[in-house]
Amino acid sequence: MPLFPALLAATQLTVFAASSLRDALQEAGRRFEAEHAGVAVSFNFAGSQELRTQIEHGARADVFASADERYMRALEDAGLAETPRTFARNEPVIVVPAGNPASIHDLRDLPRAKRIVIGAPEVPIGAYTQRILEAAAARNGPGFRSAVEARIASRELNVRQVLAKVRLGEADAAIVYRTDALAAREAVETISIPADLNVVAEYPIAALRGAPQPALARAFIDLVLSPSGRALLERFGFR
Repeated sequence: MPLFPALLAATQLTVFAASSLRDALQEAGRRFEAEHAGVAVSFNFAGSQELRTQIEHGARADVFASADERYMRALEDAGLAETPRTFARNEPVIVVPAGNPASIHDLRDLPRAKRIVIGAPEVPIGAYTQRILEAAAARNGPGFRSAVEARIASRELNVRQVLAKVRLGEADAAIVYRTDALAAREAVETISIPADLNVVAEYPIAALRGAPQPALARAFIDLVLSPSGRALLERFGFR
């Protein structure tokens, strides 16, 4: 008989979540672990489209939190996700490096940038960016959109990669979520997009069918939707 009892492995709850949720949900995960002894929350943060693909190809997860309703709807329609609930909202903004070297002060100034970084079209922030540029072109003329697109240096696969290009000085401007701009602190400056040209990003969350830990999945979602969970999301800039 061993001198010491074997240590029991923690029960793992696996959450797939959009990259823009990283800071807020990691804090929610720490709270959940504190309230559920013996449970460890594991996160997979990536673009919502990439996470959807992983789930469709059999990746094991308990919860999915998306930055775009269409990817959640696809999983629900395929019978892979329970009924989702919207738990947060966000809005795109323009970010520029500290000091604003390209002197961009408004959406109309984007053509001044030599290098612009946006999300790829299949990424939620990329799709929202396209809608913003379409609305801006309707107001400012089609030449505006073509001038912006001529300065796009790269299209990234998640919003944190877009933000990183600006933080590293590899782009003069980018479009990210307001929450990402807040997370970057003094490394970037934030420029609001006019409300009549902007979009509201809605974030749904759902337990996945066949989740290894269905009860814990529901409990985690309840935490995110609770008053304390909403207060946490607001602290990180979500609405």
